[in-house]
Order: sequence, then structure tokens, then C-alpha cells
Amino acid sequence: MNMEISWNDFEKVELRVGTILEVEDFPEARKPAYKVKVDFGEFGVRWSSAQITKHYTKEELAGRQIVGVINFPKKQIANFMSEFLVTGFADKNGDIVLTAVDKPVPNGSKLI
Repeated sequence: MNMEISWNDFEKVELRVGTILEVEDFPEARKPAYKVKVDFGEFGVRWSSAQITKHYTKEELAGRQIVGVINFPKKQIANFMSEFLVTGFADKNGDIVLTAVDKPVPNGSKLI
């Protein structure tokens, strides 16, 4: 389904780039996931849960820039409060591949 939205609607979504600072296991999650700590520059350091364990190890994620939605309300996942949405695409098996930038940009930069 392709539902049109206005440019104003799109501008409300705060899609920002951040650098992963830390990654932890999240055994309490129903589906395999990590807890990721991300630096969004002027928007601060935030935590999220990310179901990205199929394609990424904790070690290879540290230092990587990703794209997140930072203006959704916090969401409780098990015993953890997720502070932003990690973005990605499902591969042919339904496993998540991260949305990322191919060259470094300042943390907090907005998708335009």
C-alpha cells in the first residue's frame, strides 16, 4: 500500500544519524535483540532495543553510524525503556539490516 503524506508530515519525523557507543545483550526481550547506546550529538545519548542479532555482532556495531527516529514516545520493552527507533529493512528472511550512512556525518544530522 502506498499512502501519500504531505511534506509537512514527513518533516515531523526526526530521522537523525547517531554513532553507536555501546551494545549489550538483551536476554529479556521476546525476540533476539541488543540494547544499543547511541550518541545523537546535540540531541543527546539515547538507548534503544534493536532486533539486529542475525546480521551484526556487538563488536562490529560499536562506532557505526545508524539512522534512528528520535521523536517517538519512549516505549517499554520487557524491563527496558527504548528511547528511539532504530531503522532498517527486512531481508528475504525477515531479519533486519540497518539503515546507515555510507560516509561519516555529524551526529544528530537530520535526513533531508
